Amino acid sequence: MLHVAVVGSGPSGVYAAQSLVQQDRVPDVRVDVLDRLPCPYGLVRYGVAPDHEKIKSLQNNLRAVLEHERVRFLGGVEIGPAALPRERLLSLYHAVVYCVGAAADRRLGVPGEELPGSHSATEFVSWYSAHPDALPDSFAPDGFVRDVRSALVIGVGNVAVDVARILARGVAELLPTDMPDAALGVLAGSRVREVHMVGRRGPSQARFTTKELRELGSLPGTEVVVDPAELALDPACADPSGLSPACRRNVEVLRGWAERPASGLARRIILRFFLRPVALTAGTAGRVAGARFERTLPDGRGGVTGSGRYEDIPAQLVLRSVGYRGVPLEGLPFDAGRGTVPHAAGRVLRDGAPSAGEYVAGWIKRGPTGVIGTNRPCAKETVQSLLDDAPVLARELPGDPLAGLRAAGLRPVEWPGWLAIERAEAELGRSLGRGVVKIPDWDGLRTAAARATPG
Repeated sequence: MLHVAVVGSGPSGVYAAQSLVQQDRVPDVRVDVLDRLPCPYGLVRYGVAPDHEKIKSLQNNLRAVLEHERVRFLGGVEIGPAALPRERLLSLYHAVVYCVGAAADRRLGVPGEELPGSHSATEFVSWYSAHPDALPDSFAPDGFVRDVRSALVIGVGNVAVDVARILARGVAELLPTDMPDAALGVLAGSRVREVHMVGRRGPSQARFTTKELRELGSLPGTEVVVDPAELALDPACADPSGLSPACRRNVEVLRGWAERPASGLARRIILRFFLRPVALTAGTAGRVAGARFERTLPDGRGGVTGSGRYEDIPAQLVLRSVGYRGVPLEGLPFDAGRGTVPHAAGRVLRDGAPSAGEYVAGWIKRGPTGVIGTNRPCAKETVQSLLDDAPVLARELPGDPLAGLRAAGLRPVEWPGWLAIERAEAELGRSLGRGVVKIPDWDGLRTAAARATPG
């Protein structure tokens, strides 16, 4: 028997567990899926926008794996020197697969980035997704959108589209979602009328998917504005034949919006291109008042170059959405340039040599690239490496790893505890006259988990 710990219960971790229990090379593999949070599913629970029910339904597929007879979910287990040291974890299992994602957001690296009212999109997403680590004062009555009429999202990927859409949605459209009630209340009082979404390169190089992009044009009471002159700056927009099908579709959607006359609707989402942020500007109260951008131009090699011309965009809220980065894990090697753990086909490398029993999958392995489904082949490759190593990993364990975790002072939240959280969120929603509503704080989650039926 092989007992494996998978650290992280998002898609990459669950796909790794699935690959381990569905293979037939090594009989009776058992997997404990550990997570720092008492809730499973990672970014599917805490990163997918609440109004994207189809993507959120992926939780049902992940759930089927976590309910497998040889898979055990253990939430509330933090790995690190202040909790469970890496060495202790490795002593409890034959192997450990780290699937911890990319927890940090990239910075703009410009003056004014620390001004009040300037946040990462990650912080905003965590807030409206009820992540228990979300900024506590964001749940104050005014929250993120206090006195905000114009918001600025720097970045043109799917996360940027998500936050722009949430800022522009009406409360009636968000009411059926599982958004926490405090966040819903804040957004209900929002006076945001303009959302600018800005990219430093051209429309043909934007990284949003066409489906996400089109959603912006279907928001009630909201007009999408695209400057035809900025499309004209991009040679690929004039002749999109060399683009991928997805990029061609994006260009077609953007061109349609650029050619459409102004409608005069109450809210506007303004898509801008070829603008590189150089500074965030402060207002009289010391809060962010907007951003200064340099106009960029195509350099003929797929990049852009500065033009020396500048433009200011006023905004009382700035959200940067320029990507994620992995963070070092205590005791594991780390490539700071790539934001990943060095590996060979998923085997952790120390000074170029495989580290016995340690593996990686997901974003901490390959960087924050791909879609949710990309994690499946990534996890499968890592599991194949682990199974190849199985003969040298076999050894006598000190006993059931769960007993070892408890002996280390941890109180893991098992599957019944998670089911108790689900019930509590359903009850919360009913009490508010809504569907399921997420519990947004650590104490609430722990209290709900403690109501689990013993045994």
